[in-house]
Amino acid sequence: MKFYVLTLFVNMFDAFVSTSIIKRAIEKDIVSIDVVDIRDFSEDKHRRVDFPPYGGGSGMVMSCEPLSKAIDYCLEKLTEFDKKSVNIVYLSPRGKLLNYNVAKEISSSSKNYILICGHYEGIDERIIEEYNITEISIGDYVLTGGELASQVLMDSVIRLIPGVLSDESLSEESHTNGLLEYPQYTKPAIFRGKKVPEVLLSGHHKKISEYRRKEAIKLTYERRPELLNDEDIVE
Repeated sequence: MKFYVLTLFVNMFDAFVSTSIIKRAIEKDIVSIDVVDIRDFSEDKHRRVDFPPYGGGSGMVMSCEPLSKAIDYCLEKLTEFDKKSVNIVYLSPRGKLLNYNVAKEISSSSKNYILICGHYEGIDERIIEEYNITEISIGDYVLTGGELASQVLMDSVIRLIPGVLSDESLSEESHTNGLLEYPQYTKPAIFRGKKVPEVLLSGHHKKISEYRRKEAIKLTYERRPELLNDEDIVE
């Protein structure tokens, strides 16, 4: 899977692509992440890419010309086959909400993605129409720019791609089976008078599994009851 990230702040991705799980996925050639500076496609001598909005209002809007050239540059780097399976995503507060199901769908789509990190008051609407761009939001709040949002999207997607993590690592995570993850414990067995639940020290795998599922249901009921179905509640 290929990701092309269009941004005004390329150095914000230095640590992201060279750390932990993302770094290993790149080294295994499971994914590639190319970060592209939108300013490189500006014809302004000051590399300007933003202008005041027509109709007035505060802030600035990213212009069509440099952004379209940046998108076309990414499309040209793809093979003819890859071009047929590319999705262009604009990280936007007004987009479809990113959740586990959306991340899972993207991870198994066998498509490539061009991610646009907006700034200011957003991007010219004609770009969205011209390239049939999908808008995705990571939450009901506004960030300074789309860089962090694009990293959240890529991280949530890449870890679900087969071969990046073990099946065991993914199988009991929050949302994988529709529940929040059960509480976890490690050494020491007693911390400030608080003991690890005895069942976890028993070595009885069936009882441990039953305990963890009950705790997952309990935690989900307390914090995200909308995730539960009737079968979970009966348990």
